[in-house]
Amino acid sequence: MAVYTEVSFDEANSLLQTLKLGTLQSMQGCPGGIENTNYFVTTDQATYVLTLFERLTAEQLPFYLRLMKHLSVHGIPVPDPAADRDGDVVHTVNSKPASVVSLLRGKSELTPQPAHCVQVGAMLARMHLAGRDFPMQQPHLRGLEWWNATVPVVVPFLEPAQAALLQSELAYQNHIAVQSAYLALPRGPIHADLFRDNVMFVAPEAATGFGPDSDDSQLPLQPELGGFFDFYFAGVDTWLFDIAVVLNDWCVDLATGATHPQRSRAMLAAYESVRPLTPQERNLLPALLRAAALRFWLSRLWDLHLPREASMLKAHDPGHFERVLLQRIRNPLTMTSLSA
Repeated sequence: MAVYTEVSFDEANSLLQTLKLGTLQSMQGCPGGIENTNYFVTTDQATYVLTLFERLTAEQLPFYLRLMKHLSVHGIPVPDPAADRDGDVVHTVNSKPASVVSLLRGKSELTPQPAHCVQVGAMLARMHLAGRDFPMQQPHLRGLEWWNATVPVVVPFLEPAQAALLQSELAYQNHIAVQSAYLALPRGPIHADLFRDNVMFVAPEAATGFGPDSDDSQLPLQPELGGFFDFYFAGVDTWLFDIAVVLNDWCVDLATGATHPQRSRAMLAAYESVRPLTPQERNLLPALLRAAALRFWLSRLWDLHLPREASMLKAHDPGHFERVLLQRIRNPLTMTSLSA
């Protein structure tokens, strides 16, 4: 979470006191991510995350923040946006729209095991079901329309083989998007960016056996999901696209982009234990995995070649999702192959 807009101690303290969150004790810029300005702010009551939005507008923000409120009410562990006395969750800091949300417990697990994938898969399904009755509508802003607009912008920066791959995959996704099977996919609010660094896990402190002589006391400790955060790419889209984003990050080898079968199997089985996939979803999984790889390859190319100035900016490697896309094309992951 880069810092594009500097916020003074006094500015942050004024907002926190207006929201009745206490008196600011310390604040620190967050070093990860590339979209918004983020600070950890600690008051005499708790620690929160202050976000200033660099691309999203004040008109777009209620969807994201109200969605988080809605999911929290339905038992999904997500950050809770703080409201002012009028009930508004969108605030203004340094002439930028801003929010203050609660800080989740735990830390991100950057080397996940199948046990972590089980927890994420099941909670992702619960999140999708919880969002079914969310009344607000907003399209996924990094979906097909954005791909079609952005590919021509980045193509001039690419080698011929990369440009050909990008344009070919975009044509394929446009073809998929008009098919009746795709149009029949279940839809609703999706996270759309649920990478490893957007999920928290809390390490269990001790085993919960029944006594020193009980076999249960020797059971391995299981990770506890602390929550999902960073919903600022969320929108209404197919649930299968959300699943594909997760599989492309949690269940691949980072060096090669190749599928990790055990983690993929664990993730999908856990998801289906809560919400079984439809026949259309099962058939279109390979295509949506390609779509999710295209989306993040494209956005990383855009950020690399058309960067914005920011302190603490940590760039992401576009080549990783180019490799993932090639793997998804050459070695399609199907439900049949996982069950074999």
